Amino acid sequence: MDHHRDPNPDLLPEAALASLRGRRILVGISGGIAAYKVCHVVSALAQAGSEVTVAMTEAATRFVTPLTFQALSGRPVFVSQWDQFEQADPQHVRLAHDLDAALVAPCTMNTLARLAHGFADDAVTAILAAVDRARTPVLLAPSMNAEMWSQPSTARNRETLRGDGFSVIEPASGWQACRRTGPGRLPEPAELLAAIVAALGGHDR
Repeated sequence: MDHHRDPNPDLLPEAALASLRGRRILVGISGGIAAYKVCHVVSALAQAGSEVTVAMTEAATRFVTPLTFQALSGRPVFVSQWDQFEQADPQHVRLAHDLDAALVAPCTMNTLARLAHGFADDAVTAILAAVDRARTPVLLAPSMNAEMWSQPSTARNRETLRGDGFSVIEPASGWQACRRTGPGRLPEPAELLAAIVAALGGHDR
């Protein structure tokens, strides 16, 4: 059996997988231990026939290597705002305009704050800064420990981002890498994939 051509049936039903075929999806990854979960998301999207582009913050590369995501997506991985895979588009504007959807997972407290305040100085924020959110859904999946999640600044940033047109996926509760239990866990890959499918349902190609 060719496992590289067989989407994982445990992640999404066939009808949902079919809706992903041919879609251009950005997966942005920031520096949290939950980055390993996103390997399953990228693999499932690619196997479903999506054109997946991965962008990573520098901190994210300390948890999972860009080579891993390049192998899973079959495409180059952006790790800096200075990456230039298309000579005519050094600022990734064309990539941002061609997207059908974007997911940032894990979206750390730092990345949440940077997006809320308009920073665009890493690969993830630079691409998202050029996305038209009225046309392209951008989903943020926060992941951080319970104390970070409960900070007033985090709550303010979430509300700012929702007001700016981002969709914020509520984190799960449970055991965390800091050896404590509480809200802030990155949802499982199946939930992230389902959120992408739901977001695309309201946006025609």
